[in-house]
Amino acid sequence: MAMRVAVRCLSANFSPRLPALSSAAQVAATRLLWRSDSPRTLSTTSVLSTALKFTDKHEWVRVEGGIGTVGISNYAQEALGDVVYCGLPEVGQRLELLEEFGALESVKAASELYSPLAGEVTEINTELAENPGLVNKACYGEGWLIKMTIEKPEEVEGLMDQAAYDSFIMSLEE
Repeated sequence: MAMRVAVRCLSANFSPRLPALSSAAQVAATRLLWRSDSPRTLSTTSVLSTALKFTDKHEWVRVEGGIGTVGISNYAQEALGDVVYCGLPEVGQRLELLEEFGALESVKAASELYSPLAGEVTEINTELAENPGLVNKACYGEGWLIKMTIEKPEEVEGLMDQAAYDSFIMSLEE
């Protein structure tokens, strides 16, 4: 009974009519509609991971404005299990391509971290000191590890995109 009253009160605050769209908005909305002649695909990757580049050591980097945000892939965090400690570098530390810069420890294993690019650490994710489980919970979001300058932008092109990384993972499981 109380639920019906709450729903009535809530629905009373909304107009039953939808607002009219301008002609520009109608054109934009029409472009978003699914077309029957367009191919449909299923993807198991996150929308956030589409702009990521990966190493064969399972680190990822997202480059925005000359700064790379670095983390570990979903495959790596699943293999590690529950992360209980994150050892990260100091801000200002210079890293070379594939140089070891820290470690993650979990209840079942420990894993070294390797820099996907050459550059200088500009920020570390201080949230991980109190909550290392963010690496498991949101490895492509709040579970990032470091941010760094990109010293050699051409190195980004040498990393795998999502499709190449997915193929790499499949080859490991064969």
